[in-house]
Parts: sequence; structure tokens; C-alpha cells
Amino acid sequence: MKLTRGGFLKSMAGLTFASLPWSKTGSFLSAQAVTGQSARSTQIQDVEIYPFNVPLKEPFHISLGTISVAENILVRLRTREGVTGWGESCPYVAVTSETQATDLAVGKDLANFVRGRDPFTLGAIMAEMDGFSPANTSMKAALEMAIWDICGKLAGQPVYKLLGGYRDSFETDITIGMGTPAEMAGKATKHVQEGFKTLKIKLGEGPVPDTARMKAIRDAIGYDIKLRTDANQGWTAAETVRSLRMMEKYQMQICEQPVPYWNVEGLKFARDNSPTPIMADESVHSLHDAFAVTRADAVDCINIKLMKAGGILRGAQIATVAAAAGVTCMVGCMEETRVGLTAGAHLVASQKNIVYADLDAFFELSVDPVIGGMQVKDGIVTLPNAPGLGVDIDPAFLCKLHRI
Repeated sequence: MKLTRGGFLKSMAGLTFASLPWSKTGSFLSAQAVTGQSARSTQIQDVEIYPFNVPLKEPFHISLGTISVAENILVRLRTREGVTGWGESCPYVAVTSETQATDLAVGKDLANFVRGRDPFTLGAIMAEMDGFSPANTSMKAALEMAIWDICGKLAGQPVYKLLGGYRDSFETDITIGMGTPAEMAGKATKHVQEGFKTLKIKLGEGPVPDTARMKAIRDAIGYDIKLRTDANQGWTAAETVRSLRMMEKYQMQICEQPVPYWNVEGLKFARDNSPTPIMADESVHSLHDAFAVTRADAVDCINIKLMKAGGILRGAQIATVAAAAGVTCMVGCMEETRVGLTAGAHLVASQKNIVYADLDAFFELSVDPVIGGMQVKDGIVTLPNAPGLGVDIDPAFLCKLHRI
């Protein structure tokens, strides 16, 4: 029998399809992803929004205030074929100017930019949400990470591999809130015993009391453990230089956001005159902010948070701007569960220029409602290999929530 060119191509397509590495639970959705059918036909049909509150194990003190309860929002998107995606909003009014109530209100409008859309047009969806509201970054982040979750499931790949796949594990620090020197030294000792090799120390009261905190911690744990500090805008530029010079002997890896968010000149003054590298956090929410601090040569590092940036895509773009300027990055967090933290972990794993991680918030929460997700052992974060974000919500937890 003579084989025509068309017949040959059809036979090869069949062989290629048959030889793909389907799992035993492989579905038609997996086939769609490989053959490209999903990109043409998939639509997001349902948007579900669930507010929830989780008390912290104990109040968490920083220079901006005290946090006792995480007041967050879960988002679940569902395609018409039944593929679901999870996202989380963790607003913090002192940083993002959002509350749970404001995110719930705007979330109903933002849902209209998502419902009925192809998840693979995420860039267009984000541009339209930004056009509707330049603020409300936490709620946009929740919707965006849920879209990434769907895209990963349809593609059959973890999100970090869709973004670049630079690594699949990395180190996170663990944070110690402000307290007395003795209290903070005790927590530092406990975390070191738990296997953490890097601690993040909250400061911001002033040069003398903050130096006393650092001395107590170093006396308790020695000098083999790396220390990062975060003043959360608590110092002036002059206090920053004085504080960091007083603390120099305690060997700090970096100092995060020592001055008020608007004071880019203060960041540069601190960078030029203190012995410790300077990281921006609250000074950088957007791509414009990242460009402004790098153009001013004001920082050594930028802390990217999905809740500030508006999601994974914007976070990756900030990392690219920073890389072009020779500035490294960290991915940090608010008080997210392992839904939001796992999304942040996928961003860390995808970008070479993200060299630090501060993804520890779930250790502070009294409830962990997440099935799957990132795992932490001895301070090392390991990502799930499952497609998408690799997270699900405990049905027993979800059934107690009120759907908006």
C-alpha cells in the first residue's frame, strides 16, 4: 500500500499521542493540554470567594503595629470542564491599604474580568483588572494565582516550570517579632533547634533598644546562623546608619526597609553610609517603584510580595527589572496560609535573581487548612511536583466558610 504524505503525518501524530507519558490517572484534560485544544476552548466559568479568619498562635509585633488574626480571602476558580484553581488574598492595610472588607467589595467587580475568560490570556486579564483598579493588589493576586493554578493543571506542569523552572527547592528564613531581648533570644534558640539556618529579626524601635535585641540573640545562638533584620520603616535615615554601625559586629546579612516607604533618598543615604546591605520592601509595590529605587541606586535587594505586586506575573516582572539593574530579590509574605505561600514559592523557584525567601507565615497561624502545597524541613522549602500550584483546601475547613 502506498503511503501518502498526509497519511504519513496522520500516522506519526497518532504514534506521538500514544507515546506521551500519560499517568494512570491521565484524563482528557491532559490530552487537551498537549494537543493545544485547551488554549482554544477553555473558559473560566465560576468564581467563588470565601472570607476567613485564622488567629495567630500569639500576637506578632512589628514597628507598624501588632497582628493577632489573619483576615484573608480564598478564591476558587472553575473552568467549564471542571478544572479548579486556588488563590488567596492577605490584605494588610498598613502596607497595601486594603482590608478583608474592601477586597470582598472589589472582588465582586474583579470577578467580572475573570469569568468567561480563557485562563491562557492571563496577561490581558491582569491588564484589564489593573485598568479597573490600580489598587487592591491582594485581591488581584488571589485571582491571578488561581488562574496560574488552572494553567498549570491544563499544561500538566507545576507553575514554577511554566515560569522558567530554575530550582525546585530553596532556603527560607523564619521571622522573630519584636519583644524583649530575652524573649527574642529564646525564640531564636528554639528556631535554630528546629533546623533553621537563617533568622529574620524585627526591629525598628531605635538604635539602643534594637542593638540590645541583636546582642541578646547573638549571645544565645552564636555566629554560625545568618541574621537578617527588618525595621519596617521604623528608623530615620540617620538612625539607620547609627543603628547598623552599632550592630555591625553582629554580622547582619541585610537590613530590610529601615526608613519610611516614601523616602527613597533615605534608602540611598543608608546604603551609602552603613556597613550592611539595604533591602527595599514597602518602598516597592510596582514595576515603577522597582525602576525608581534601582535608578536611584538606593538598594541592594528588593523584597517582592505577591500581595503588594498583584500576583506572580507582576512579581516575576519586578525580578526582571531588578536583575537588569544588578539588584537581587527576595520573595516575602504577609500572613498567608500555604496557598499564598506556595504561590510565592513557585515564583522563587522560577527566577535565578530571587536569592532570598521569607515564606514562613504559616508557622504563626493556629490552623493550616491546606492539603499539599510547599513543605518546609530544616528551613528548606520543597515544592510539590503536581501540576499547577499543587494545593487544595481541606473540605472540613472549607465547609465552615461562607461563600460570597
